[in-house]
Amino acid sequence: MPLRRETRSTSRTSLPGNPLAPSAARRFARAALADWTSLGLLATCTFCRGDGGCPPGRHSTDLLAEDAVVIVSELVTNAVVHAGTTVELLCRLEDPEEGPAEEDHEPAALVLEVSDHHPGRAIQSDARGQAPSGTPEYGRGLELVAALAERWGITYRSGLKTVWARLPLEGRDAGAGQGAEPALRRGLRAAEILAPATRRTVRDDPEWAGRGALSFLAEASELLSGQLDEDLVAALAGQLLVPRLAEWCAVWLDGENAQTGAAPRLARVWHADESRIESLRAVLEQEPPRLPDPPRGGPVRVPWPGVRDPGDPAPGGGAGGVALACRLLANGRSLGTLMLGRPGQTGVPDEVTALIEDFARRVALAVGAARRYARQATISRVLQRGLLPSQVARIPRVASSLVYEPSDHGLAGGDFYDVFPCPPGDRWCFMLGDVQGSGPEAAVVTGLARPWLRLLAREGYRVGAVLDRLNRLLLDDATEAAESASPLVAPAVGQALPGVATAPSEGGQSRFLSLLYGELMPLPGTEGRIRCTLASAGHPLPLLLRPDGTVRTAADPQLLLGVVEKVAYESSTFDLEPGDTLLCVTDGVTERRSGARMLDDGDGLARALAGCVGLTAQGVAERIRRAVHEFAETPPEDDVALLVFQAE
Repeated sequence: MPLRRETRSTSRTSLPGNPLAPSAARRFARAALADWTSLGLLATCTFCRGDGGCPPGRHSTDLLAEDAVVIVSELVTNAVVHAGTTVELLCRLEDPEEGPAEEDHEPAALVLEVSDHHPGRAIQSDARGQAPSGTPEYGRGLELVAALAERWGITYRSGLKTVWARLPLEGRDAGAGQGAEPALRRGLRAAEILAPATRRTVRDDPEWAGRGALSFLAEASELLSGQLDEDLVAALAGQLLVPRLAEWCAVWLDGENAQTGAAPRLARVWHADESRIESLRAVLEQEPPRLPDPPRGGPVRVPWPGVRDPGDPAPGGGAGGVALACRLLANGRSLGTLMLGRPGQTGVPDEVTALIEDFARRVALAVGAARRYARQATISRVLQRGLLPSQVARIPRVASSLVYEPSDHGLAGGDFYDVFPCPPGDRWCFMLGDVQGSGPEAAVVTGLARPWLRLLAREGYRVGAVLDRLNRLLLDDATEAAESASPLVAPAVGQALPGVATAPSEGGQSRFLSLLYGELMPLPGTEGRIRCTLASAGHPLPLLLRPDGTVRTAADPQLLLGVVEKVAYESSTFDLEPGDTLLCVTDGVTERRSGARMLDDGDGLARALAGCVGLTAQGVAERIRRAVHEFAETPPEDDVALLVFQAE
């Protein structure tokens, strides 16, 4: 859908009042934010690895877009269903720097407005923001909007009703730090609202356990298995149980290291009556359930929390009932406790008890999987902090921008990069490489190649000589690895070709590496001219964009590193004039697939770069990144890395 930009920071569109409007609104909101990012109105982070940064491949603008898309989808759905008229959608950036200096301004924010032409018909939703059962999809009312927005409201004009929501631009990163807790609360609340829940209470219907148990467990497995955060698993568990099988439930999670003796953490409390959640939590924090040792997985009857005598009221009012607690066991290890309460003094049918036990087993498996993922992601981030530079050098008179997105956020990627100065301080070196494979094997090669390149460059070797020596080092390392593994594997049939590296067999990893390596030297006495010398070893060729829109390749293709011993690598030298842009990418960009097509088929990358005339280095990087993601509906399957240099 084309953007209708009223100003640099405002975009508006009209949508028909039919079921296609919500999906069109979602696309429009994403396009508006991407457009503002390419114009530099929204800052984008490339890859944060330090404390308080975003996880690999996650951008603060991506998180803002996710919240914005959910909000416009809900508001447009309500407008279409309840008003049935044409819908107007407006996205606006509010920047306090644009107003008069003497006025008090709020922090920068994204404002979303959805208007319809039936002001007499209000949004209809119950207390939980959900439609009555048996009706079509009515959206989730304004509860979801209130959970994600800083504030929202409704404005009535003659013949027009506008629902608006304000999302602050600060503090939306999902990493550690001050912004983490609000982001987690928003995520948990949104998970509760989005999780499907029946409006019919079935805990007192023993026949349902036989009729609907398999469907319930299948639904639970599908929802829980896709979660990679243990707190979201706990939130979804409560939403699935209440009110289907219980009036309330609570989830305790044990620490990662049970030997420390730390008390379990009350991760989530949920009640069918939301006004009673806090009072129930206060009691449960003082009286956690006590289960027998050794741990077993079946539900155990425990005292109703806060009720010591049968006549005592339950927390928050009401009568007591039957409380059950169940260990969350996975692979013989206790990960926490699930507790639930059912009102009344009658017992729990055996069918329901068995269903609860099966459900608790699925919750435990999901918690275990989330913890394994968290450990793996933590190890990967620590590993990548060592393999990749903590920051890239700034080059005088050259603007630069970097995008780095590993395809699997739980594994170290095979792509690597670096920009660093070399003595005596008049040249800067850069590299963009891609190791065959990913994970630990690729990390080993990255851990060798980047320091070797830095050392060779600082020893004064020029571009071609650096690649020659790196090629020799990779071949020597591969030979040593093959020799150390030779007693453990069967002799290979036939003889290796002279001068060609032999790939280790039986699960070994070849040391093949594609690399783009170069130098940038600002020329003294010139008006912004930069001398560039570079070479490509089996790597996608860099592209040079001139201010007039012409694009050409800036290097010649040469052989991969680590393949052939006797090869002499050659470099190309040219000058970057003011306004020239150099784009360097890995094959995660050029070989991005959509069915049988690749992004670079028919010089597709060059055409995309030609459309970046007039953009900043950051704008070019974001435009190419967006082109990669929009080329196919599925996420990229390979690492995506690109470097942009622009002579100022």
